[in-house]
Amino acid sequence: MLRPRIPEVTLSAKVSLRIALVISLAGAAFSGVLTWRELALHAPGGCSAVGAPGTIFGYPPCVYGLVMYLLLVVVTALGLRSADRGTRPPPG
Repeated sequence: MLRPRIPEVTLSAKVSLRIALVISLAGAAFSGVLTWRELALHAPGGCSAVGAPGTIFGYPPCVYGLVMYLLLVVVTALGLRSADRGTRPPPG
């Protein structure tokens, strides 16, 4: 029995970093909105209130999500920056 050939998909490091950057920016925006609603506006339906059950060290989980996504944005941006430097011809 013949198996159908499945094309092999490969992504370069640069493309992978760009995808990770877009996902982390979307996550930072979403968790940032939740954090803003919870901490600044005290809106219902967001994350748990500060100090309420379901918080982590007194803060809603969306705050930690925002910090982690922002960390991913920084790491992927630095990775893209170093990838760009590696492909440029030397000056002179």
